[in-house]
Amino acid sequence: MQRLHRYLSYYILPLLLGAWLWGGFALPASATGVYQIPQVNPGEPTWVIDDGDKISRLNEGKISEQVEQLAQETGQEVRFVTIRRLDYGETIETFADQLFQKWFPTPEAQANQTLLVLDVVTNNSAIRTGEKVKTVLSEEIAQSVASETLQVPLREGDKYNQALLDASDRLSLVLSGQPDPGPPVVADRVKVEGTFATPEETQESNAIVWVVALLIAATVIPMATYYLFYAK
Repeated sequence: MQRLHRYLSYYILPLLLGAWLWGGFALPASATGVYQIPQVNPGEPTWVIDDGDKISRLNEGKISEQVEQLAQETGQEVRFVTIRRLDYGETIETFADQLFQKWFPTPEAQANQTLLVLDVVTNNSAIRTGEKVKTVLSEEIAQSVASETLQVPLREGDKYNQALLDASDRLSLVLSGQPDPGPPVVADRVKVEGTFATPEETQESNAIVWVVALLIAATVIPMATYYLFYAK
């Protein structure tokens, strides 16, 4: 019996404890800092940086081709950046400010630049534009692109490719001097009551289960350790 206790203490219990700690305290995804984004200078044909890995190669090519043509015809340069996760204490607004300043450090370099940034974990987005851009693309339209054109497909099911294609289409039209097509039209949906739990309710239920499981584990593991080491 004593040999069994020793075997459980040295081999089985550490494995169980390790599995519990791994499941309960999974490491967060790596954050993206401004310093990790490659440098881009005015005139360079780098139009999409998909660090969030959400855009297909086909659609990345479509967006790049569209904004490349826009740059050649008008001198207006539009760039899209997706990131995986913000650093602690960072917001999508401060990230966009810092990246815009890093890439285009002077008013002259910023003049014809438009930068749209999307965090694919929170789906928060921000847009920054230079002074000459503002004469064609008003601040109101720019914010509408970031908060409506980009966001509607995301709210409908994380449709990242459609969101960025739609944003590219609208920006290209306005920056080339054509009428603004406006944000996407959102159809009203009639809410039908049912017996199925909502995603929010399911998430809350799962959270309660995890809390209860952790409380039980926190009670049982110390008791089992005490028994295995000190029980006669």
